[in-house]
Amino acid sequence: MEELAALGWDADWEAEWQALGASGTRARVARIDRGWSALLPGGDDGQPRRVRNLGADVAVGDWVGASADGERVEHVLPRRSAFVRRASFAGARAVTDTLAANIDVVLLTHSFGAPPNQRRLERELVLAFDSGADPVIVLTKSDLVDDAEPLRREVVEVALGVPVFVVSGRTGEGVDQVRAFAAGGRTLAFLGASGVGKSTLVNALVGHRAQATTAVRTGDQRGRHTTVAAQLLPLPDEGWLIDTPGLRALSLWLSGEGIERAFADVFELMEHCRFRDCKHDREPGCAVRAAIEDGSLDPDRFANLERLVAEEAALEEEQRVNLRVADRRRGGRPPPEVEEF
Repeated sequence: MEELAALGWDADWEAEWQALGASGTRARVARIDRGWSALLPGGDDGQPRRVRNLGADVAVGDWVGASADGERVEHVLPRRSAFVRRASFAGARAVTDTLAANIDVVLLTHSFGAPPNQRRLERELVLAFDSGADPVIVLTKSDLVDDAEPLRREVVEVALGVPVFVVSGRTGEGVDQVRAFAAGGRTLAFLGASGVGKSTLVNALVGHRAQATTAVRTGDQRGRHTTVAAQLLPLPDEGWLIDTPGLRALSLWLSGEGIERAFADVFELMEHCRFRDCKHDREPGCAVRAAIEDGSLDPDRFANLERLVAEEAALEEEQRVNLRVADRRRGGRPPPEVEEF
């Protein structure tokens, strides 16, 4: 049990395990490769145990039960948190893609190597709030600028109280502050585009070259995918880190309160509009338009909110259509029961 506790297993996980009536071996998913899961604790050789995960919905960070013969994933415990986006590959419409599971802190990573992308950050914050984990914004490559404060302030404008840290994986600035979030055996997860310095920072956090690094293009500061698969890595003293590949596409999944929390300032303005059904266009007494006109609300921020709300509405409609099509194909019969993992 000590090995499990070091991985983050606690009394609540044990209660979930007992409630499931699960048998086999408790383990945590450290990596996934085409139908195989690498599980921790590892085998006698110290390497993660590889088991089949066909038919099981698993993600890096999941707690699972391996079958008694050690051949396959037999159970997946309910997730406490998960960073979920809409799958980006062709033919996967209205399908989720879970990037990391059972994470405590999501580190949203941007770089001083390029101007801050506030619109992408807003999207990331929506996903992070909906994940159930605590978001933290990490601005990397501070060694590239003489004064980090102007760019940091641009990020703070849309962070709405989410902590923002300035770090450098090369000089070590801010690394200890980030590592401190793993105190108590917690799990951190990095999310960011290619080329923002995640791999360099991961290596600084774990204390060795865990991930390969490459140079970014000088023209647009884009990097190549040096991290090719999500992986659960141990931190030197305590805690765990999930690194994920650089993500160009971050499509929303159905939002719980993520949009409202990421745009809390705009929703607060909406409460002061004269009309409850205000479209925030030309209606008299619109607090949103007034804030845009007096410069206290960035019109691009409001436009991005409208895009995200429309994106979520389109996904909800798509799911309703899919359900109606599936219902017609079954002739109105109830859907078959799905085995719970």
